[in-house]
Amino acid sequence: MAKRTVITGGPGTGKTALIKELERRGHYCFHEIIREMTLQAKAQEDKALVNPLAFVKDPLSFNRMLLRNRITQFEHAAQLQGIPVFYDRGIPDVLAYMDYFGQVYDAEFTEPCDSLRYDTVVVLPPWKEIYRQDNERMESFEEACGIHDCLETTYRRYGYQVESVQPGTLEDRATEIIEMIARNNA
Repeated sequence: MAKRTVITGGPGTGKTALIKELERRGHYCFHEIIREMTLQAKAQEDKALVNPLAFVKDPLSFNRMLLRNRITQFEHAAQLQGIPVFYDRGIPDVLAYMDYFGQVYDAEFTEPCDSLRYDTVVVLPPWKEIYRQDNERMESFEEACGIHDCLETTYRRYGYQVESVQPGTLEDRATEIIEMIARNNA
């Protein structure tokens, strides 16, 4: 089985750059899917800079589609034998965001979190110095900190030991994650 590592954290913590660095180093990486979904939702709704869950007509359907896409990424890794695989966000991220926005969910959302398990979860902490809002990252820094808290709480609720990689150079953070995985798999 592939060794699955989720790299998550609130918006603007350097996840995407870190995933790209790991990929540059030859690792198999699944990229974040919400950015494209957000752009599509914004185009359909023609709304100003806000989180898609605040303006889509049916947030539950939006989250259901996001969950299905994350499950597809998870299942795809089963074809990759014995190699480290990295995800820019994981299945429990869907629930963490739903918790943050006060949305109700049922077993359709919780069961995949129980049954589809990652080997390592790395939650990147908020990093004010690099935080920028853009067309897909709509939260304020304070909101990003709240989302970070929900992410840590959600992963712990599902029994994960949450690892952390502090701010630093991209190269140092990628090396730290690779070394962390080697220790966890030893």
